[in-house]
Amino acid sequence: MGWATGHIERLRRGETVSFRPRGDSMRGKISSGQLVTVAPLGDRALAVGDIVLCKVAGSQYLHLVKAIRGERYQIGNNRGGVNGWTGRGNIFGVVTRVEP
Repeated sequence: MGWATGHIERLRRGETVSFRPRGDSMRGKISSGQLVTVAPLGDRALAVGDIVLCKVAGSQYLHLVKAIRGERYQIGNNRGGVNGWTGRGNIFGVVTRVEP
């Protein structure tokens, strides 16, 4: 169980979630404590630059899609870091709004 487990469960049920993530890994896109709205992924096509709530190698992230190869997505932060590759089944939602 991780910091986003409850949000992921709600997204899997088709609900949109809002929360205030903490940390500086997405500074420049999302500041620590800003209100973020995440919609379920559904059939939505993903693009490089989308911010997603996902799981990579067992860890939960609210990070960027950095690259796409077929049905594999490279996930990383906004400071140059890369978390690794994951499949669509481990991407639960897409950020649709960031507020103060």
